[in-house]
Amino acid sequence: MANETLSKAKEAKNDEFYTQYHDIEREVEAYLEYDPDVFKGKTVLLPCDDPEWSNFTRYFAQNFERLGLRKLISTSYAYESKKYKGPIQLSLFETEAPQFDPEKTSTHGKIFVLDRDTTGDGRINIDDLEWQYLDGDGDFRSHEVTLLRDEADIIVTNPPFSLFREFMAWMVDANKKFLVIGSMNALCYKEIFPLIKKNKAWLGNGFQSGNAFFRIIGEANYANGVYDESTGLVKFRNCCWLTNLDHGRRHQPLQLMTMEDNLKYSKHKEIKGKPAYDHYDNYDAIEVPYTDAIPSDYDGAMGVPISFLDKYCPEQFEILNANDYRKNNSVPVKPHGLIKDKDGAINGKPTYARILIRKKQS
Repeated sequence: MANETLSKAKEAKNDEFYTQYHDIEREVEAYLEYDPDVFKGKTVLLPCDDPEWSNFTRYFAQNFERLGLRKLISTSYAYESKKYKGPIQLSLFETEAPQFDPEKTSTHGKIFVLDRDTTGDGRINIDDLEWQYLDGDGDFRSHEVTLLRDEADIIVTNPPFSLFREFMAWMVDANKKFLVIGSMNALCYKEIFPLIKKNKAWLGNGFQSGNAFFRIIGEANYANGVYDESTGLVKFRNCCWLTNLDHGRRHQPLQLMTMEDNLKYSKHKEIKGKPAYDHYDNYDAIEVPYTDAIPSDYDGAMGVPISFLDKYCPEQFEILNANDYRKNNSVPVKPHGLIKDKDGAINGKPTYARILIRKKQS
């Protein structure tokens, strides 16, 4: 149901899912616990984040001094801009406070900056946010926001689901540190999985119990999600944090049973009682349908579900390129290096997407 919901949201361009404050706080604390200075002296950019709706700006502004930030920049997108046909007259750096104008405010994004004590109370916090209209609509791909990207050290946001590929490319091209929210399905993209394989990106600390609750604006009939009318929250189990900021949980090795014990005692019927693990028809690897069924004493290649990445410890396992383990040339080389669709069949029956891994050689 969660996968279906995210897919429909993407197709319908329903990208307005607002992250809960406590989820942002919980995630960021995991990086501070690993490295208390991870944000110290840094400029953080929050694209697609108007403080009126977004908790990202609120969190980083309220914790500006505790995090040791040098500068906080937040931008918002003007969704009505595509409907507007008139001339653009606003300047990015207006000499007077922006005045309300229905035509202009509906077609221009905003920029919020926090880097000094404007209230004179001796501290820098959310009360010191300064804002202007942007010249354009605030699209992250615009020249204006791209310049802000180049200025930033770390980019943090919940980007539009429908533009996730483009957003990742936009960040990676600039070689930026990042912390973003996306669908687990996006990890299979040919533009993203290679980053994970090369240890240039990994899953973050994660949502509590794997449940991501997002606030939405307006009606919820655009997606078949689990929606609570009393709270206005939609629940997804297929969302993750993707980052290249280090945290302690990803260095915790999995506690696993031997292959013999798995075949005897596994709680999964696909494993327990079988004489051996299944092998793929077209790849020289065994099928491991559950992360907790990975045998601790097997040194060969293993196909594991995408959800393994949430438990992936780079000191314990290495991620392989499935193209290198093809048994025959009838299986085409895949740009993402995953096992997918009918090519991952076992006895002629296709499996879900699989990552090939191997126990790290000591």
